[in-house]
Amino acid sequence: MKQPVIFALDDDLQVLQALVRDLRIRYRKDYKILSTASAREALESLVELKNKGEEIALFISDQRMPEMLGVDFLQKAREMYPEARRVLLTAYSDTEAAIKAINEVKLDYYFMKPWNPPEERLFPVIDDLLEEWQYTYSPNYQGIRIIGYQWSPKSHELKDFLSGNLFPYQWLDIETNEKAKELLELNQIDHCSLPVLFFEDGSYLPHSQLGAITERLGLQARASKELYDVVIIGAGPAGLAAAVYGASEGLKTLLIERKAPGGQAGTSSRIENYLGFPTGLSGSELTRRAVTQAQRFGTELISQQQVTDINLNSQYKIITLSDGTEINARSVVITTGVDYRKLDKPGIEDFTGAGIYYGAAMTEAQACQEKEVYVIGGGNSAGQAAMHLAKYAANVHIVIRKESLSSTMSQYLIDQINSTRNIHVLGNTEIAEAKGEKRLQELVLTKENGQKRTVPADSLFIFIGARPYTDWIGLNIIKNDKGFIETGRDLTLSPNYRKFWKLEREPFLLETCSPGIFAAGDVRSGAMNRIASAVGEGAMAIKFVHEYLAEV
Repeated sequence: MKQPVIFALDDDLQVLQALVRDLRIRYRKDYKILSTASAREALESLVELKNKGEEIALFISDQRMPEMLGVDFLQKAREMYPEARRVLLTAYSDTEAAIKAINEVKLDYYFMKPWNPPEERLFPVIDDLLEEWQYTYSPNYQGIRIIGYQWSPKSHELKDFLSGNLFPYQWLDIETNEKAKELLELNQIDHCSLPVLFFEDGSYLPHSQLGAITERLGLQARASKELYDVVIIGAGPAGLAAAVYGASEGLKTLLIERKAPGGQAGTSSRIENYLGFPTGLSGSELTRRAVTQAQRFGTELISQQQVTDINLNSQYKIITLSDGTEINARSVVITTGVDYRKLDKPGIEDFTGAGIYYGAAMTEAQACQEKEVYVIGGGNSAGQAAMHLAKYAANVHIVIRKESLSSTMSQYLIDQINSTRNIHVLGNTEIAEAKGEKRLQELVLTKENGQKRTVPADSLFIFIGARPYTDWIGLNIIKNDKGFIETGRDLTLSPNYRKFWKLEREPFLLETCSPGIFAAGDVRSGAMNRIASAVGEGAMAIKFVHEYLAEV
């Protein structure tokens, strides 16, 4: 936690040096002592300190200064730091101004210069003022802050990006948070520039673009090597496992992720059926551990880059990224996973990011405080989201087309849902329409018998099955009719198998119809759609990578 600040101002350098010396002797263990001889420079510094989230406990200012009277400075300082204690340094002739300032700027004390000895004339007063300030002091959040509108899709995109990439942040709603309004006014930022991202050093990015943020946060966007033994496309559980085993076994390993590491599992509020974690863990915690482990072994991770194509050049795979750069690889593991299917109903697209979200229960949960929340979907992801949202919302309604959850959700989740009083399961029900003005406000629900009703709704979280993220693959990779990648012996059932597979041996278990290109996890046809199985397939893919590299 940052130390609170004691801010000293005096245009007489000798007096200022003496004051700072005495303050540091007494208070440097608990406070940061800052000083300047210029009132204008002091005001500029206060803006920077405010942007950084620094807290000022005490101002000490001389009264007679050429740029500005001390009383005027303390008045301006009070506007930015109203809770800070204010002390004026005066000569005998200025005592009348000091007494008047007690009422005008709520002056807490004034000192006659000189204040020697400080043990008798300075420290006892400052001690009392600082102790009084500490009673009401609540430390400011230290880190990244986002200011924006709660129901703005751009704000949601920014929050989702930071949480997905494991960057903690504080959300400040411009409509309800006074600190947010103060920061915008202080920096003269127009509301049309929102959302604005403030960094810990006080700098900020208005109308933030993910490309600029990625660079500012230090995320790697370009490969550093000319050739990799294995390039893994997708940093979900399968991709992270492949990265850990590939790098730990000496392969030059590159992991490429278009959004955020962890995949759909990374957004889960609680995973309770993963081996070795009897009390469960969050998807973000599992992701953080896996990313750290992969990078410790030497995996290179590229974020916010989308693979647009894979081409072959003899034994090498040429991977093209969305920015036009190319990466050379000896082998490839595709672990791009799946995306949530879109809900194609009137109004859904209009309010996506403004009350309607695909996944993102962790990101938007706090905004659901005492609200009416709907979750559509009957799988484990929907159940985990409902349990997490129930901690905040007045009521959580799970909308499913089937009569009950028993055929689609794990029993441990069903038991938890049944024992949570503010979760309600709406069976044989579908969402027909979303309504509202600028944000979601109502949902039209349809029963199996055709009966319709309109209900108030503040948020809707969509978890309706998945479609594989494989549309980008232009290479002759055989997929099934739903777009999942076929691998191993299943390839032999395809009429195009011999057209593409020219080796004498059969494909390895996780190998596609293009030798040296493998698929693992949910993107693969026949996958089990469990985190543990995805991790197992990611590790197994590296075994086959070794066998492939040994023969070329």
